[in-house]
Amino acid sequence: MNLSEIESKEIMPGYHGKLVHGEQMSWAFWEVELGAKVPEHHHIHEQIMHVVEGTFEFTLDGVTKTYGPGDVVIIPSNAPHSGKAITACKLMDIFSPVREEYK
Repeated sequence: MNLSEIESKEIMPGYHGKLVHGEQMSWAFWEVELGAKVPEHHHIHEQIMHVVEGTFEFTLDGVTKTYGPGDVVIIPSNAPHSGKAITACKLMDIFSPVREEYK
């Protein structure tokens, strides 16, 4: 499989993702539009976010920080979180277990 062969899906406004699913995890490659927001939410999935390009404001458990290229955030299961693209961004997320709703 090659990422160039995977169709991008707009999962939420401004978040265009190429999604890869294994038996126990999902891997998302996001292209995020400037200003695109993810409202506060939580889910059972443990998540790891990696900022590949751009600047992303992220709030985890009520603490807001700004992240840039190379930064990694570990998001525990059921932890409330939200985010906003300060610039256009490329992000990677890993989720475990599989994000069935992203299939």
